Amino acid sequence: MHKKHHLPVLLFVVAALLPAGMARVGAQQKGKPKFDTWRQYLGGSDSSQYSALKQINKSNVAKLEVAWTFPTGDMRTYRFNPIVVDGVMYLLARNLSIVAVDAATGKEIWVHENQGAIGDRGINYWESADRKDRRLLYINAGYLTAIDASTGKTIESFGDKGKVDVRLGLDRDITSIRPLQTGNPGRIFENLIIVSLPAGGAQYISNPGDTHAYDVRTGKLAWTFHSVPEKGEFGADTWPEAALASGGGVHNWSELTIDDARGIAYIPFGTARFDFYGGNRIGDNLFGNSLVALDARTGRRLWHFQAVHHDLWDYDFPQAPKILTVRHDGRNVDVIAQATKQGFLYVLDRVTGKPLWPIEERPVPQSDVPGEKTSPTQPIPTLPPPFARQSFTEKDINPYLTPDEQASLRELLKNSRNEGVFTPPSLRGSIEMPGHNGGANWGSSAIDPAKGTFYIVSKELPTYLKIVLPGTPTGRGRAGGRAGAPGLGGPEGGRAGGAAPSAGAPPLPAPPPPPAAPVVVPGAPPGFVAYNSPYDFMNTFANGMSAIGPPWSQLTAYDLNTGKILWQVPDGEMPGLPGGKTEAGSYAPRGGVTATAGGLLFVGTSSDRKLRAYDQDTGKVLWSVDVPSAIEGVPTVYEVGGREYLVVCVAGGRGLFAPREGTGIAAPPGPGQYMAFALPKR
Repeated sequence: MHKKHHLPVLLFVVAALLPAGMARVGAQQKGKPKFDTWRQYLGGSDSSQYSALKQINKSNVAKLEVAWTFPTGDMRTYRFNPIVVDGVMYLLARNLSIVAVDAATGKEIWVHENQGAIGDRGINYWESADRKDRRLLYINAGYLTAIDASTGKTIESFGDKGKVDVRLGLDRDITSIRPLQTGNPGRIFENLIIVSLPAGGAQYISNPGDTHAYDVRTGKLAWTFHSVPEKGEFGADTWPEAALASGGGVHNWSELTIDDARGIAYIPFGTARFDFYGGNRIGDNLFGNSLVALDARTGRRLWHFQAVHHDLWDYDFPQAPKILTVRHDGRNVDVIAQATKQGFLYVLDRVTGKPLWPIEERPVPQSDVPGEKTSPTQPIPTLPPPFARQSFTEKDINPYLTPDEQASLRELLKNSRNEGVFTPPSLRGSIEMPGHNGGANWGSSAIDPAKGTFYIVSKELPTYLKIVLPGTPTGRGRAGGRAGAPGLGGPEGGRAGGAAPSAGAPPLPAPPPPPAAPVVVPGAPPGFVAYNSPYDFMNTFANGMSAIGPPWSQLTAYDLNTGKILWQVPDGEMPGLPGGKTEAGSYAPRGGVTATAGGLLFVGTSSDRKLRAYDQDTGKVLWSVDVPSAIEGVPTVYEVGGREYLVVCVAGGRGLFAPREGTGIAAPPGPGQYMAFALPKR
C-alpha cells in the first residue's frame, strides 16, 4: 500500500514562527506585481514569464512585423533574455559584452566589455529608493560584478573594484576550486542579490552549491545557506558523517524564484556528486533535489520538499518554480509549482510546503551495483499527470533510423534494465526516460496568474546509463555531452568501446577492464570503487538523431485549479527527414515560453527555426515566422511609447543536439541577432 504524504518531507514550521505576514493566505496581495514590465530575468523575481500587456492579442497577432534587429556581432551561441528599464534594453552581444540599446529602435547606447565567461541567460537590475543609484549585477568569470546601468561603467565601490569572488564564504579550502561561473543570474530582493554557486565539476569531490546573499551596494556577504549541511545542521543525518566536509554538488544551476511580498526565496537544488553512483554518500542527501524555502533576509530555512531521494539519475531541478494563486477546495491558495526533468509537476502551498494533492512515496526499482544503496521509494504526485513520456519501448523506436540501427536498438532495449521512471544505472546498462536532458529545462515554463494556468515546453529524449569501472575509456558525446566523472584525478577521454557504444554505433573491441582499485573518498566505506558512467544521449547514429521517435518536444497546458491537463500539442516541427517528410515536434528545443494577457504563448524552436504564437486556450498556432537561427532563449515582452514589443534572441546556431547535415534544416544558420516584433504603426 502506498504511503501518502500530506506534509512535505521531514519538516514544517508553524505559522507563528514564520516572518511577519507569511502565515496569512493571500498576503501576496500587498505589493502584488502588475506584470507590465520586464525589469528582471524571466519578467520578474517571481519567474512568471508572463506579461499583462495585451495590445498584441489573438485578433491581431498575425499582423506582427519586424520592428528592429540588433546583431550579436560574433559567432557565439546566445540564449539571453533581455531586460528593459525606462525604455532601455540590456542585452548580451559582441563577445559577451553587456550592451544597452534603445528598446524602441535597437539603437546602441553603450557597451561594457567583459573578460572571460559570463552567465549567458540573464542579468539583474537594482535601483535605490531615489533612483539615483541604478545598477546591473551579474557573474563574470566567477566574480559577482556591478556596473552603472546609465553608463555601463564599473562601480568601483562594489567589492574589490567592482567585483566579488563568489568562492569567498565557502567553508572549504578555495585554493583548489576554480572560479565558479554559472548561467543562473540569481535574484534581487530589496538591497540583496541572492546567487547560488555552481559545483566546480562532476567529480566525486567538488564544492557544494551554497546559496549566498550579498549587499548590492557594497558586495559584502550577508548570509549563506549550506546546500550540503554542515555537522550539527538540519539534514546532516542524511549524509555519512565523514562526507559532510567534502560532499559536493547540490547546486542551483538553473534559476530561483522570490516571493517579494512575503520575503521568501525558493531555491530548487540539484544533484549530489557523483551524479550516477552514490556509494560514497549513502542516505537521502539533503538538500539535493530539494525545493527549499528560505527567509530572503536571513537565509533561514522555512521548509523544504525533496523530489528525489539519493539521486542517481542527474534529475536535478532544471528551472525556477512558479508562484501563483489557484482555487482549491473552495478557497484561494497561494501555491508554488515546480517542474522536473522526469516530467512531474509538484504543486505545493507556497507558505507551508504542503502538497495541494497527495504525493505518494512509491516503491521504485533497486540498484544492483555493488556498494550502492537505492532509496526504496520516491515521491510521485497523484496530480497533475506527467507532461513528458516516461517510458521508452520497442514501439517508440525512431522510424527514421536505418533498419540495422533499429534492430540494434531493439537488442539494446531487450538487454538493458528498462523498468520505467527511476530505473537505476547499472553495470548491464539502463534506459532513462526522460533522460537527464529531457523533460523540463531552464526557462521552459510560464504561467497566467489571472487564470491559474501553467504552460511548459518539454524535450522527449532518452539517455543510456551504464556503470563502468574507473579508468575505463568513456569517450565524449558529439552533441555537447560530457563523458561523465573521471576517476579521481584521472582524465576523461578515449573511445567509447569499453563503455558499451550507443545503439547503432559500429561495434568496438572492448579493452580488458582495469582492476577495481580502492579509492579514498571521504564518507565512503572501505574498498569503495569510484565507478564512472559516460554521458550517452543515444544519438550516435548515422544521421545523429535520437533513438526515440517523434514527437521530440511538446507544449502542455495545465489548469492548476483542477490539476488537469487542458491540452498538449507538439511544439514546432522537424523538417527534412528521410523521404522529405516533416514530423511534429521540434528536435530538442531550448526555446522558452512567454505567456501574455492577450491570450497568447510565444515559443521559439530550433530544428525548424521559427517563432510561434499559440492560443492559450486551445494550443492552436495563430502566427509563426521563420527566423535565421535556432531560438534558445525566453521571449521578452514590454511597452515603450504606447507600443508593445516582443523581442527574442535568435542566435542558437543549429541548436542543441542538432542532427547531422542532410537531416533537418541543411542550410547553415544565419548570423545571430535580437529580433523585435510589433504591430504596424498606425
